[in-house]
Amino acid sequence: MRDASDFLREAGFGDARIEPLPSDASFRHYARLRGGPRPAMLMDAPPPEDVRPFVAIGRHIAGLSLSAPEIMAADEARGFLIIEDFGDATHASLLDAGADPLPLYLEAAEALAALHAAPPPAGLPPWGPTRMSETAAATFLDWWWPAAMGAEPDAETRAHCDAAIRGMLAPFADAGGFVHRDFFPANLMRLADRSGPRRTGLLDFQDAAVGHPAYDLVSLVEDARRDVAPTVRRAAIERYLYARGDVDRDAFAAAMAVCAAQRHLRVAALWVRLALRDGKPRYLVHGPRCWRLLAAALEHPATRPLRDFLDARVPPRLRCNPVAVTEPA
Repeated sequence: MRDASDFLREAGFGDARIEPLPSDASFRHYARLRGGPRPAMLMDAPPPEDVRPFVAIGRHIAGLSLSAPEIMAADEARGFLIIEDFGDATHASLLDAGADPLPLYLEAAEALAALHAAPPPAGLPPWGPTRMSETAAATFLDWWWPAAMGAEPDAETRAHCDAAIRGMLAPFADAGGFVHRDFFPANLMRLADRSGPRRTGLLDFQDAAVGHPAYDLVSLVEDARRDVAPTVRRAAIERYLYARGDVDRDAFAAAMAVCAAQRHLRVAALWVRLALRDGKPRYLVHGPRCWRLLAAALEHPATRPLRDFLDARVPPRLRCNPVAVTEPA
């Protein structure tokens, strides 16, 4: 974490004690500020991170009467924020401690439905076929493929993969909804003193975009980092769809399948990139789950373009973590 003493002093937190929190797979770092004028967190987001989307989207979420951390001070040029401290009760930590998952997933689904019910703010980037194909290629073709196949993919393979992903997603490209993009338990907080959709605190929304809202529901109920019981999955989906009463359920199920196929392919390969490029092999443990979820998504007819590509280019025995990449002992 970078030296933020000047920023903290100017914001009135010069006497606060900085307690860094464990970092994840991103470039951002967080620290709890103790002894300041009020409970708060310091966000350190050095380049290539940019805190301006976090600030803008946080204000949008708060304007919907949902729970995003209040921004107490900002140095957008340097990438420092002081934000409201929601505490330690992430949905992930509660689940890890043995909490009943059903209430947490129902609360999350209720908050997500409220988030999606409103038009997205202006200026968000697109999260549609083009960008989703690019991000999948950036992990699957650029990192997983050389590790699994022993060579870079040729131009024909790249073109075939791009056409498959775009073709699969094209029927759902005009949804135009708000997409959080990282809506899963590690980024959700249980705020016990709030009620309704505000009971779920939202974090890490800075990469939000405009696309199909099914992507966020997939992120929640088909979590890349933890198993979700089928009964909990069904209940969360039902709670979401009930709250969004005007949704065509069959079309939404198809959209969930294609978003799931893209996401699970991209994230299964992301763990390989984290291991090889960033020296973080601990994430490889999630690879088998992502490949299983991908296989399930490919059973839906809407995902046929990607299924046909994989059937032609990637034998089932290779749909796993590459043998050349090992998990930590």
